[in-house]
Amino acid sequence: MLFQPRKIKYKKLKKCFLRKQCIETKVNKLKFGTIGLKFLESTKISAAQLEMLRQIINRAINRKGKVWIRLFPMIPVSSKPTENRMGKGKGAIKYWVLPIKAGTVLFELQGLSVQEATLALTKVKRKLSNKTKIIFK
Repeated sequence: MLFQPRKIKYKKLKKCFLRKQCIETKVNKLKFGTIGLKFLESTKISAAQLEMLRQIINRAINRKGKVWIRLFPMIPVSSKPTENRMGKGKGAIKYWVLPIKAGTVLFELQGLSVQEATLALTKVKRKLSNKTKIIFK
């Protein structure tokens, strides 16, 4: 099951959603869990990638603890089919994207030992191409 919003106001957006490479000020600290994964670079993650990361964490912790995903993919990315001529409007929505600013905490874990949680988040770090850091409360 991929993440996508149930209802949106506008179906398609312009491509300006990741131009500002700012530092996050709201979601930059742990709120729910005791151990978290913090992004040190701005990036964007698709809904399929987020689902893959969630599955990696759940398999690593054997569904013992609690996992929070702090953000949700809400930006639609549209594309036209290949070998199409110019014009005739914008393409259909292909996937959903989550823009991440530098300093954002994406995953939080609780109810596990420090070793188990660190192992799970290390597996996630290996799958990502961005610089991340494991933080503790």
